[in-house]
Amino acid sequence: MYAQMVKSTGSAVKSLDEMTPQERTFQERVDAGERIEPKEWMPEGYRKTLIRQIGQHAHSEIVGQLPEGNWITRAPTLERKAILLAKVQDEAGHGLYLYCAAETLGVSRDELYEALHEGRMKYSSIFNYPTLTWADIGAVGWLVDGAAIMNQVPLQRCSYGPYARAMVRICKEESFHQRQGFDIMMKMANGTPEQKEMAQDALNRFWGPSLMMFGPSDEHSVHSAQSMAWKIKMNGNDELRQKFVDLTAPQAEFLGLTIPDPDLKWNEERGHYDYSEPDWDEFFEVLRGNGPCNKERLGARVKAWDDGAWVREGLMANAAKRQPMAAE
Repeated sequence: MYAQMVKSTGSAVKSLDEMTPQERTFQERVDAGERIEPKEWMPEGYRKTLIRQIGQHAHSEIVGQLPEGNWITRAPTLERKAILLAKVQDEAGHGLYLYCAAETLGVSRDELYEALHEGRMKYSSIFNYPTLTWADIGAVGWLVDGAAIMNQVPLQRCSYGPYARAMVRICKEESFHQRQGFDIMMKMANGTPEQKEMAQDALNRFWGPSLMMFGPSDEHSVHSAQSMAWKIKMNGNDELRQKFVDLTAPQAEFLGLTIPDPDLKWNEERGHYDYSEPDWDEFFEVLRGNGPCNKERLGARVKAWDDGAWVREGLMANAAKRQPMAAE
């Protein structure tokens, strides 16, 4: 999800014999499960790959507020409104944790924002789809946050200390988000026929994009192999996608909803569900900026940045004014 189209620098994974002594020592530490901390030596490719992945992860948390924030004033009850408001607030906090983690690698938050606004950095493709009904908020929590958890729990064991530690709290809060979404879907699925139809429609529209969140197969990517060798990425895309399907299919059955995949069935021999590949043409179109809400989402972020310029300028002016006083 957060490594969609994140390319590491370098080509194929080097063997220990091909590495410099410094690179070999670094790789042996990673292989031994040691954490790499900000002031310690690291290959430049490792640092750049982390900046891209953590930056994309942070952007995804911030942009991910937009589809749900759209429903805060339209939630069906005061309780649902309060829960959704807390969830959106959590996502903002997750973005801040991750921007802080990225800053330990020598990149400023302003640089990350600029890269996003200019299209040089991405965010997860799932947030370029609209939330048309309240049931979509349930589907986002159940499916999107469920897929996020599949990605994020292994990242608690990633090799870079600040990133791994940030994920501990994020994962706890994402678990709440996933349960909140499932609860909405359960209420809708057990409500009126119209409500159940809305829940089914939301599942129909978000199932494919949720599978795409894990990214294409790792088979043809040397970049993914390098990230896994550095333990920046802990699991392959296909492995995580399969875990997600295996967990979600029984939940859909419990809800009385039908996953929109005629090929979905339990394979006794494999011990997993068989399922259809998502529409990768659609995935790449969304990444190119041609999804249903790409322009709207990025435009909202740029507008928020521009509208907040006066606040940043005021803070900087105040800091400059106070600096001579502090020196006295």
